[in-house]
Amino acid sequence: MNFLNFYKHPKNIRYNSFEFALTEAKTRCHRVVVETGVARGKIKFFFFSKINWKDGMSTMILSDYAKYMSGELHSCDISSLNVKNAIKFTSVNKNFINFYVDDSLNFLSNFSKTIDFLYLDSLDGQFPNACEHQLKEIMIAKDKLKNGSLVLLDDKVAKTNLSIDYMMKNNFKIINETNEQVLLSYEI
Repeated sequence: MNFLNFYKHPKNIRYNSFEFALTEAKTRCHRVVVETGVARGKIKFFFFSKINWKDGMSTMILSDYAKYMSGELHSCDISSLNVKNAIKFTSVNKNFINFYVDDSLNFLSNFSKTIDFLYLDSLDGQFPNACEHQLKEIMIAKDKLKNGSLVLLDDKVAKTNLSIDYMMKNNFKIINETNEQVLLSYEI
């Protein structure tokens, strides 16, 4: 998975977590990847958007993974501007990505495929109700997971506490943890 080398940047504080998670996903032959909350980049000079290393660059990394595995990434964000930027950033992998402008709870409720790898990062941790929102996401998505599915939670502590409590009571096991993210495996 040489594509990961591009993301090994000093400002990408989530690199080690993504490297571990995607290596584990590859071992499990995961091909259906779902992301709530796209990598939105940052605005430069009021109208140019560019990639943001501190953002983690999730959509780019996950789209490269989907391409590598001949899989598919389904990426949802409530902001059409964020999706527009993510489309631009991932244009080389456009055949492996489906973008959705929707609330993540509605998107997950209507998603009809089995999810191999789920990345939850739709509401930034500093917003009120971020913990409750992420909990609702995993409660909705749980029935779409299979034995061995992986779930990567972003913004550890800021919004993961309720989700982790729920998941630990519902057949999930923590297999990796960093300062920013927690990776869990669904084991039924």
